[in-house]
Amino acid sequence: MFEKILIANRGEIALRVIRACKELGIRTLAVYSDADVDSLHVQLADESICIGAAPSSESYLKIDRIMSAAEVGDVDAIHPGYGFLAENAHFAEVCESCNIRFIGPPVSAMRAMGDKNLARQHARKSGVPLTPGSDGIVSEEKEAFRVAKKVGYPIMIKAVAGGGGRGMRVAHNDASFLPSFYAARMEAEKAFGNGDVYIEKLITNPHHIEFQIVGDSHGHLVHLGERDCSIQRRNQKVIEECPSPLMRDSLRKKMGHAAVKLAESVSYQNVGTIEFLVDNDGHFYFLEMNCRIQVEHTITEEVYGCDLVKEQIRIAAGEHLSPHIAKAWPRSHAIQCRINAEDPTHAFQASPGKIQFYYAPGGRGVRIDSHAYTGYVVPPYYDSMIAKLITVGASRDSAIDRMRRALDEYYITGIRTTVGFHAAIMRSKEFREGKYDTGFVERLMKSEKFELTSAGRLHE
Repeated sequence: MFEKILIANRGEIALRVIRACKELGIRTLAVYSDADVDSLHVQLADESICIGAAPSSESYLKIDRIMSAAEVGDVDAIHPGYGFLAENAHFAEVCESCNIRFIGPPVSAMRAMGDKNLARQHARKSGVPLTPGSDGIVSEEKEAFRVAKKVGYPIMIKAVAGGGGRGMRVAHNDASFLPSFYAARMEAEKAFGNGDVYIEKLITNPHHIEFQIVGDSHGHLVHLGERDCSIQRRNQKVIEECPSPLMRDSLRKKMGHAAVKLAESVSYQNVGTIEFLVDNDGHFYFLEMNCRIQVEHTITEEVYGCDLVKEQIRIAAGEHLSPHIAKAWPRSHAIQCRINAEDPTHAFQASPGKIQFYYAPGGRGVRIDSHAYTGYVVPPYYDSMIAKLITVGASRDSAIDRMRRALDEYYITGIRTTVGFHAAIMRSKEFREGKYDTGFVERLMKSEKFELTSAGRLHE
């Protein structure tokens, strides 16, 4: 087992890794930017080193500075969390070249599945269903138009290195195609340093279902069921639940088998997620693979009674899959709300600033993963998520009831948050009945039954 791990991240995921390490008896080294000097992950780690200025391009994305901190701190492993460098194959290679274990999948698997075009090729070879689209990268106008005509509108233009809803544009006709094509390429180049895009058929208002994969270096690979991530705004997830209200045993079996088969095709190790789109007729299509821990790993942990971060560390250290992971079974229902520092009354505009008062809910079946506290200043440089609120119940209804209660107990002043927005979704009849898809939030915001107040809360 490792003696000391550097956490190459910030916020709640850095805290999550630190806590797992403490329970495993592993010392931790936190790295931080100037903006995060007062962050909880800095305070709770055994050691900490500043690696640069507030912008992530000057700190959390600086491989040389992170590796210098690793050398000074004499660590034997690095956990990348999610975001930043978590899926950067070059970073993983640098770690290994310095004889420091990268806590994640092999570089070969990251390269195979990190490029969405290559990932689609692997899915095709593995017999996993794909949405109709281009056979690979489309770079010229003429070829792009030919593919669009063949596939048929509406279509989605997607960055091969995309994520978080960036580098994606929808075209509904010839007139909107070229502006969307170039906008997607430009955004992808700016966000990821790679402007390559591909084209696929747009499935209107599908269900977004993902399967949790866990594999060790000894040939054991399993899935831990699915999560439903269909509650989204601007292609970004806001609420997830496990298991999915859409799923039936037969569909779960087919999708789980496809997920494992695809992961096995690239000799995947550690944790990862295979994402699918599912239409209203029960047909599923491969979307992408995330070669890292997911924000929503929490609900799988609660439902399957496991610790995925500890399992990541054990696998990276060369251990076999834990027996309870290999034979895990769902025992409850869990829901996660991403609490963001955003103002729902103004198109979810970011709301950085000082938290004047912070009170988190508690009680049976309530979990909070957060780095926020009274007096904490939410910086404007990073993702706006400040907490993940998770509730667990013996049934879906009980998990929803518990979430409604927990949201009513959640008090954060000084900044705007999405607490009230989540409360409105929990009150929604459609959500309660499990009748939602990726278009749900847009329909909810346009509904006359809901009104946005100046306090940032939605109410019926």
